[in-house]
Amino acid sequence: MLSGTPRTFVGSTTFSVAGMTCANCARAVTEEISSIPGVAAVLIEPASSTVTVTASRQLDRADIAAAVEAAGHALVP
Repeated sequence: MLSGTPRTFVGSTTFSVAGMTCANCARAVTEEISSIPGVAAVLIEPASSTVTVTASRQLDRADIAAAVEAAGHALVP
């Protein structure tokens, strides 16, 4: 995740994702994160390997990390 990313958040937070280089990677990450209750939007930026998650309620970054791992990738510390 980007430096300074809070442990929990509401609103938009941007995370760095290792190895997210293609459309299939982006689609898998989007699907996994979107399945988390409270996620309102997911914006993938493949060129910078980042994902911005907008939450409608408080989320824990551990849930985001687990979803990214389920898609076959990892958050960058």
